[in-house]
Amino acid sequence: MSFIQRSSSSAPIDYETPTFPSLYWPLPFIDAHPSYLYYAGDIWRFTVLWTLLAFGAIHIVVALWACIVQWRSWKLIWVVPVLYTVIGGIEGVVAGSIVGGLLGGVYNAGYFRMSTWIPFVWALVNALVLILSSFAIHGGL
Repeated sequence: MSFIQRSSSSAPIDYETPTFPSLYWPLPFIDAHPSYLYYAGDIWRFTVLWTLLAFGAIHIVVALWACIVQWRSWKLIWVVPVLYTVIGGIEGVVAGSIVGGLLGGVYNAGYFRMSTWIPFVWALVNALVLILSSFAIHGGL
């Protein structure tokens, strides 16, 4: 009986984790040097960082809008950006950790390499879910 042995990692021998953004232009007409992620820890870290950036941007915009709308109570309005930033950070870490952990597990289970664009896209998906969940939807599904 013969068994097929798989290596413990699909990463090349000379692999080094790319620096954080490492986004490249993926279209073929430009000579791009694609960056890939191979380890679950790197996938998790990129996803959490992109999700923190996306959630932070959304919460800052919403906090600024709340400050503009409620400017007449200027003595307490400074609390809103601080509170929104803390809440956005907590939400970003939780959502990014869940999605990044799942992505890392799936890609490592299949011995796949992941483009650095995938964590960015999933952070945008997380941000869109956050925006859509902020609306009250009446009616049944």
